[in-house]
Amino acid sequence: INSFLSVFRYPDFSFPYFPQDYFTNANRELKKDTQQDYRLEYAMENSTHTIIEFTRELHTCDINDKSITDSTVRVIWAYHHEDAGEAGPKYHDSNRGTKSLRLLNPEKTSVLSAALQYFDLVNQDVPIPNKDTTYWCQMFKIPVFQEKHHVIKVEPVIQRGHESLVHHILLYQCSSNFNDSVLESGHECYHPNMPDAFLTCETVIFAWAIGGEGFSYPPHVGLSLGTPLDPHYVLLEVHYDNPTYEEGLIDNSGLRLFYTMDIRKYDAGVIEAGLWVSLFHTIPPGMPEFQSEGHCTLECLEEALEAEKPSGIHVFAVLLHAHLAGRGIRLRHFRKGKEMKLLAYDDDFDFNFQEFQYLKEEQTILPGDNLITECRYNTKDRAEMTWGGLSTRSEMCLSYLLYYPRINLTRCASIPDIMEQLQFIGVKEIYRPVTTWPFIIKSPKQYKNLSFMDAMNKFKWTKKEGLSFNKLVLSLPVNVRCSKTDNAEWSIQGMTALPPDIERPYKAEPLVCSTSSSSSLHRDFSVNLLVCLLLLSCTLSTKRL
Repeated sequence: INSFLSVFRYPDFSFPYFPQDYFTNANRELKKDTQQDYRLEYAMENSTHTIIEFTRELHTCDINDKSITDSTVRVIWAYHHEDAGEAGPKYHDSNRGTKSLRLLNPEKTSVLSAALQYFDLVNQDVPIPNKDTTYWCQMFKIPVFQEKHHVIKVEPVIQRGHESLVHHILLYQCSSNFNDSVLESGHECYHPNMPDAFLTCETVIFAWAIGGEGFSYPPHVGLSLGTPLDPHYVLLEVHYDNPTYEEGLIDNSGLRLFYTMDIRKYDAGVIEAGLWVSLFHTIPPGMPEFQSEGHCTLECLEEALEAEKPSGIHVFAVLLHAHLAGRGIRLRHFRKGKEMKLLAYDDDFDFNFQEFQYLKEEQTILPGDNLITECRYNTKDRAEMTWGGLSTRSEMCLSYLLYYPRINLTRCASIPDIMEQLQFIGVKEIYRPVTTWPFIIKSPKQYKNLSFMDAMNKFKWTKKEGLSFNKLVLSLPVNVRCSKTDNAEWSIQGMTALPPDIERPYKAEPLVCSTSSSSSLHRDFSVNLLVCLLLLSCTLSTKRL
């Protein structure tokens, strides 16, 4: 059920606009809602624009309204060239569109000086192969600073017309022990022939994904440049998504970094948490819902934080990341068996709209805490297994945590045990030693000499089997990934850990429901929307009351 706001105009009135609340039923018929929950605050029209500003409670308790939460909202806009009358809205024909937004997560913009300096890390004439997925890597040298600076804002620089081609961009810190010869040319990432220098670039220092816009650091935090600990060389990894195998594409996209000499109090860091990207991340076909979990274990956080920052780190923004089958992602936080408030969530995940979520309040991670990145998938339209991998048709389950102060922890993730997954489908033995990848099944007979991927696809998956498999996977021991900068590892790396025992799950406060006619006590829960309807297009921006 979708709720709509229709605006009617009668030229006889001195204030000629009034909103009416509509919804669609199962037959996509537009119906006037008996509970009117929208309140017009301002309206203006000239020869080119109609501007409407209105308010609505976040939670109206109207079954025909959608609650407004921190999750992604798909805003639908439509208009007709003629004003609506008493008969209701007229059909919009092609004058329509959609835009995914996070209404409660507007960018924390700050007024930047016009003289603020910046530098670009942008690919130059990258030829995009005619295949669905390409990861392109290019090393850059950071400008040489004689003293410490802070990056305070990062913006994507996407070549016009390539907004759907450039799926995400990761910026890694590399070893400083190079000369400028490593900058000569880019190369396809994760390729056997890629330059060895790329292998030193393991520390993510920024992430951007499709649909996201510029990111401003909080006033007390910046990305440090110019000290011995800071990057001298960086690797720009761009994921190109070309599902139609278009030929002849040349791209010039990347990032723009704004910096200042006005040093802020803290240096920012990034931790990649969740499921290590591997074929051991498995999702059966035909599942309306399947859940995967990636663990940032207490063992990893205990060791790293006790050594680096026993008083804890403070998370101020999170980017949740999955691919096409993703439907929802939650970053859960546990301390001594008690579940804390969610660090971040998106229950209506949109593959084409991924950006950093600012936390309303900074959250502290202490030694011995657990983090679980929980991903919900839908594979109803797939006939074969979905595997963890780099392609957008494969899957990921990751969270990127922006925090301060910076410590020597770049990745806190897990890999589920594959052998117990294979035992579920009846695999008894594999050929050892493992000399091929994917490795080969030895017994039983129906899987003999098949790769483990082929065996999983041969299994007759049903919804019931998928649910049982999901229950098993969520209970399996995990292999811990706990990484430092420069390819170093904490001692806990590679050890086996169990999912945490959750003694006290988090109980969210009940939603406060009210209507547009409610008392001003609930006005704090309103969302204020500004809708600009142009003759040939529409934009929607948001602001908090």
